[in-house]
Amino acid sequence: MKLKHLCLAASILAVGLALPQTVGAQDTIKVGILHSLSGTMAISETTLKDTVLMMIEEQNRKGGLLGKKLEAVVVDPASDWPLFAESARELLEKNNGLLFYPVQYEGEESSKNVIYTGAAPNQQAIPAVDYLMKEVGVQRWVLEGTDYVYPRTTNRVLEAYLKSKGVAAADISINYTPFGHADWQTRVAAIKRFGSAGKKTAVVSTINGDANVPFYKELGNQKVSAEDIPVVAFSVGEEELSGLDTRPLVGHLAAWNYFQSVSTPANKEFISKWKTYIKKTDRTTNDPMEAHFIGFNLWAQAVTKAKTTDVNSVLAALPGLETPNLTGGMAKMLPNHHITKPVYIGEVRADGQFDVVWKSPGLVPGDAWSDFLPVSQDTEADWVKLKCGNYNTKTKACSGQNYK
Repeated sequence: MKLKHLCLAASILAVGLALPQTVGAQDTIKVGILHSLSGTMAISETTLKDTVLMMIEEQNRKGGLLGKKLEAVVVDPASDWPLFAESARELLEKNNGLLFYPVQYEGEESSKNVIYTGAAPNQQAIPAVDYLMKEVGVQRWVLEGTDYVYPRTTNRVLEAYLKSKGVAAADISINYTPFGHADWQTRVAAIKRFGSAGKKTAVVSTINGDANVPFYKELGNQKVSAEDIPVVAFSVGEEELSGLDTRPLVGHLAAWNYFQSVSTPANKEFISKWKTYIKKTDRTTNDPMEAHFIGFNLWAQAVTKAKTTDVNSVLAALPGLETPNLTGGMAKMLPNHHITKPVYIGEVRADGQFDVVWKSPGLVPGDAWSDFLPVSQDTEADWVKLKCGNYNTKTKACSGQNYK
């Protein structure tokens, strides 16, 4: 089962893809797929496993890579942190692996061995808050998240950003609930009370996994409409909404870098391929699927350029490469191992799809380190010139992992 050096992996925090180095005279190139197929995160991650399998099948029809077929190795870490870590170590054999991470994350890192194809906060969270502030007139903020590192760190960034815009501490409410939280009656009632102070209020949701289902149901039960208190979500897309009665949620928002409803030739082709592959016409596409599409294609392009799956060679080949996204632009791999992405704000429709109500003027480069946290505003990531993921621009020192 072990892969030499490469894995597509998803953690309980997000999802990802990892790919291995070919060893000796192996007949195949093994691709690790590390996504939760059970537990609280399965609602979001099962479809990502299927996406990678579809892309492997398509690549193999083209002849594979370097004359070898790709072979999927699927592991279910069951939404469990320790099992994710153990599974990743097994897949990557601990040494110089390469992991593609295709879901939004909290930033504040840049690893030599991780390619971040999901959104950093400046490609999702910050634009969403700007939209609510400028276009909706929001003055009071509920930062509602699941209790783990992604919501906590993202909300640190958002709290600092809001305060930099003049928002008072009394107008920011921050709350966390456990994974799988099911009883939302008390929290939704508290959100309604917080929103009754005479200032326009919004919820910025970093709730993850299947806890979103009862959360949105309770919003409907307590008649929290988008006109009264809009909710903008960073972890709810078409897949999560597919199991809900979305009629009471019409007008609530999500911030992503892709929506199925974006009409481009590339997206129409991808949707058609997906429905044919999955053999279910009602299965949706979503943002993390597009991130897998981008990451897989960048990896295949880098392997072809490097003429090997050796991780160091592939890492050297990746920066500067471009591949089409599904919304009509190009995703470019940056020296900080993030990519360029458009940002979209979408409103929930009654059919579970989204109407795009705002789009960034251009592509937004992913920023590994937030400009709004004192601990990181002088930190830069650059694996090409600086060969460092956390270079302090004042001390001129690399304080963590670097190329030897």
